Amino acid sequence: MQSSYYSVTGAMVTQFNRLDLISNNLANLNTTAFKRDDVVVGDFKRIFQEYKEEMPLKDNTKEASKFMNAVGARVPQIVEEYVKYEQGGIKTTGNSLDFALKRDDAFFMVETPNGIRLTQNGSFTLNGEGVLTTKEGYPVLPATYFQNQQYITIPDNGELRVDKSGGVYNRDDQIGNLMIVQSDDLKSLLKEGASLYKYKDINEVTQLQDNNLIIQGSLETSNVNPVYEMVGLIETSRMVDMYQRVMKTHMNELNSDAITKLASTKA
Repeated sequence: MQSSYYSVTGAMVTQFNRLDLISNNLANLNTTAFKRDDVVVGDFKRIFQEYKEEMPLKDNTKEASKFMNAVGARVPQIVEEYVKYEQGGIKTTGNSLDFALKRDDAFFMVETPNGIRLTQNGSFTLNGEGVLTTKEGYPVLPATYFQNQQYITIPDNGELRVDKSGGVYNRDDQIGNLMIVQSDDLKSLLKEGASLYKYKDINEVTQLQDNNLIIQGSLETSNVNPVYEMVGLIETSRMVDMYQRVMKTHMNELNSDAITKLASTKA
């Protein structure tokens, strides 16, 4: 088996996956409150050392030795993919239906067809019934939603105002509070699309009572750094090109040379 060729192939696939991730980050450069994705690249040998105690074969057996030789090579692999929750910049829009959160671990709660989700994208609107929703039409939940299943509704010709703690007013009359929560374990959140997050357990979500959380008339920008992503894009593209040249050399030159020598060898 041409193990070196397969090692290079594995490394190339890893770089392709990293290229997809960087491209997605750049595509969402202007997406409100988008949080960039990143990866940790490791290798089979390190992963094997971490998990060898869980292997069904003992280290001192011949079969374990074969397993080590088969998968213990230093082939780069994506060990973990994660979201960078560092807060992006705050830009003023002047739109009363735009809201920015001041904490990078704070989220609005919205109701989607797939269930309740978290979001940091505070670009909202009012639907035909006066209900406060996301631009996709998902209702934004009030703090009392789990008690009465009611949404935030602004009467016709009403004027929406939200204070720093999430209190919702129609002109001078308070009609509710926005549900602002934090996740007790950010790593457990699953990203859905560009701005939604799914939590594993409602008990891992805590409602915040902070009185300085929201800026009305502003939005959080993406935390993607275009210079950093472009450097990563160039670096990854060069790695792919390098691996491709190694594969061509291996197949076109080394194999050809080996075949020629074997053919000329006398029995």
